[in-house]
Amino acid sequence: MIFYVFIFILGAVIGSFLNVCIYRMPQGLSIARPSSRCPSCGTPIRFYDNIPLISYLLLGGRCRQCKAQVSARYPLVEFLNAALYVVILSSFGPDAPWTLLVYCIFVSSLVVIFFIDLDHQIIPDSITLPGTVLAVILGSTILPDPFLRGGMLGVKSSIIGALAGGGSFYLIAVIGKAILKKDAMGLGDIKMMAMVGGLLGWKGVILTTFLGSLFGSVVGVSLIKLKGREWGGRIPFGPYLAAGALISLLLGEDILRWYLG
Repeated sequence: MIFYVFIFILGAVIGSFLNVCIYRMPQGLSIARPSSRCPSCGTPIRFYDNIPLISYLLLGGRCRQCKAQVSARYPLVEFLNAALYVVILSSFGPDAPWTLLVYCIFVSSLVVIFFIDLDHQIIPDSITLPGTVLAVILGSTILPDPFLRGGMLGVKSSIIGALAGGGSFYLIAVIGKAILKKDAMGLGDIKMMAMVGGLLGWKGVILTTFLGSLFGSVVGVSLIKLKGREWGGRIPFGPYLAAGALISLLLGEDILRWYLG
């Protein structure tokens, strides 16, 4: 129980840092300097006003200096990342510390991708390019196969997964542009799926793509029906792929067993 509390607190602290990444990376700003500041008045935030979750509640969601409302997304990201760390711990256990560490970093990357692509319709190369290299290295050496209980992912599955993820989405981009006469798939999505494939294997690519497409279709049609969005309007795909990748990681084996009957 104590370890679960520790992992939750760690996840919330890292979630606070993820907020910095989400805000600064699309602007090309350093994520290390300067220290956190109020987005309204620019006043540096004191350490006692920067305690994840708690400070937001104590200050009523407002800046101590200018009293401006602070977005509820900040504690949301902190809580989301903390909760995901607990779920990862519950799913994979404390007996595989390296697997636990890699998957926690992976889900944090998905959180950052989710919100940056949602806001700016970009997926930073600074996440996906090194992420793909590390995914193939770690997937080839120490990571389990999320779709095979007790089995390792291995070199072959990791490399095929990375090639399948990046290659299939690149093919979709080329064919879609030829048919629609406009970009049908962003380069960020292609690189992201190469990273996902390296970490989850080719079966993870298939399930992530299916779930991402399903979620994107449901949300897209809902926006058209409820808010009058136009058909063919640009919708960021990264958030739905991130959700699909997370489900593939946590429930991939169960979904596969259910599908096979």
